[in-house]
Amino acid sequence: MRTESLRVLASRCGALALITAVVGLLPWLSGRDPALSVLRALSAEQEPTREALDAVRRQLGLDAGPVSMLTRWVSGLLRGDLGRSWINGAEVLPSVLSGLGVSLTLMGAALVVVLVVSAALCLPTLLRGARGDAAATTGGAGAALAALPEFLLAAVLLVTLSVWLGWFPPYGWDGPLHLVLPALALGIPGGAVLGTLLNDAIPAVFQEPWVAVWRSWGCTRSVLVRGVLRRALPPLLPQAGLVVVGLTGGAVAVEVVFAVPGIGRSALGAARAQDVPMLQGSVLALLLLGLLAGAVVGVVRRRMLGPALRDAALSLPPHTRWVPNRLHVAIPLGAAVLMAVVIGWGLLRDPLRIDAAARLASPAWAHPLGTDGLGRDVLARVAHGAPATIGVAVAVCACSYVLALAIGFLPNVARGLAEAANAVPPVIAGILVAAVLGPGTFGASLAVALVSWPPLAAHAAALVEQTRAATYVKAHRALGASPSRIELRHVLPAVAGPVARNAVLRLPGIALALASLGFLGLGAQPPAPEWGLMLAESLPYIERAPLAALSPAVMLLLVAVVAMSLSALASARAHDLRRRQPVGRPTSSGAGR
Repeated sequence: MRTESLRVLASRCGALALITAVVGLLPWLSGRDPALSVLRALSAEQEPTREALDAVRRQLGLDAGPVSMLTRWVSGLLRGDLGRSWINGAEVLPSVLSGLGVSLTLMGAALVVVLVVSAALCLPTLLRGARGDAAATTGGAGAALAALPEFLLAAVLLVTLSVWLGWFPPYGWDGPLHLVLPALALGIPGGAVLGTLLNDAIPAVFQEPWVAVWRSWGCTRSVLVRGVLRRALPPLLPQAGLVVVGLTGGAVAVEVVFAVPGIGRSALGAARAQDVPMLQGSVLALLLLGLLAGAVVGVVRRRMLGPALRDAALSLPPHTRWVPNRLHVAIPLGAAVLMAVVIGWGLLRDPLRIDAAARLASPAWAHPLGTDGLGRDVLARVAHGAPATIGVAVAVCACSYVLALAIGFLPNVARGLAEAANAVPPVIAGILVAAVLGPGTFGASLAVALVSWPPLAAHAAALVEQTRAATYVKAHRALGASPSRIELRHVLPAVAGPVARNAVLRLPGIALALASLGFLGLGAQPPAPEWGLMLAESLPYIERAPLAALSPAVMLLLVAVVAMSLSALASARAHDLRRRQPVGRPTSSGAGR
């Protein structure tokens, strides 16, 4: 146990040092002269002569070289000094603490929304299970909510609840009312992710043998529900920790929409201005928060599992059969047909043709979904953007899934790296990658892939640890089964399915992360008909032409519903195939259980 703790600590420290060093070496990795960026920020009228740039380099200490500059920053960090901003000369530490305080406050409010949304999604399943019905569900409602773009949700809330109804202030940070709209925009998708994963795990727990024993003892439904939650939550606690960190570091788009002075917005501004000291301080704060959240979640998880994890005495839930009905088949079929019609119809149109006389036109036969701000046909752009948007997102999702499975079998070694990578918002990762590789689709895809695997790896690591501690795995080990056979025949099948469902759930979010980088000029470039880029471009006139923004958003929702429904149907089919196997033949759920 002590050796494992030392490995986790070493992993966390190594990840922290690696990411901090990359941020510190950004001026040299980017190939761009930071002195020019600082000079333009200080005085846009001044000519960037050689003498002026040399003076800025001497002032910033850039002439000393990367190693000397990074060493000086680390020595100042040990004294509690993060340096001064290259842009305004202000001390970095007070600015970082101020932004972190705002983001933590926003995180607390968003966390309340996460808990409410998660509870609302899981409550029907808990009530059915308490009555004896442990049937699984598709999770389509949670998938649809999880697929909502945070910045689009923020814009819709801003228009409806602030501009139209006047219930809440639209911008700024002054009082509790300013918390409501940003917390809703952040908490609804995050709560949908956790709620769907928990809703997916609860039916299997209700079928464990101890539940039948508790029922025979006459336990009340409330006691039974508490026991089921205690059993179902530990594998998902790492996901909860990552969501908590994401509510702080990943809220860049929401903070920008509502002009919230949080740490994510500060990091984005510093990265775009190449203000390295401010960027280092902001990223360091996000990393420390991620590592702290991961450590707390690990302690709580082990506390909830108790000695069963240490003594390898856990019992794994059986595979739960989900029985689809006609409605469950009709919903994904209808969504797939609708997507096919929209894409097929739109591919016959020109996505780049500009009709200046029809700017922001309402839907008509000439333009069935209207036009955007330049007069381009929305239907054509949605259709032509489907292959690039879905294809790149699926590729990134598949790579993240494979990487997560590989890393999940080394949980103690990779845990710190996963927590640190999750603490870096995709926007910041995109800026760092674009600084080295330049803007483009490949750079954006690589950036999103670098920060997309941690939630999947955390989920896989938790399941691997619990499966290895199961009693039937311990029995196979005692009977002389080789470690490789146990890992491939019992541990891997128990982990691959749930992690794949988690990956499918995050597919729309990956597409939106790619889109947000395109909006910032780091991914797909205009006039590319990419769904997320269309969302970002249509936000300024969402009130006048809502279909320009809602059309790609609805397509993303349809992708989420189709993917989740097909995943559930495939799971039900796999269950039927396992049931038809001959008696005595080992199954993927673990023989000898």
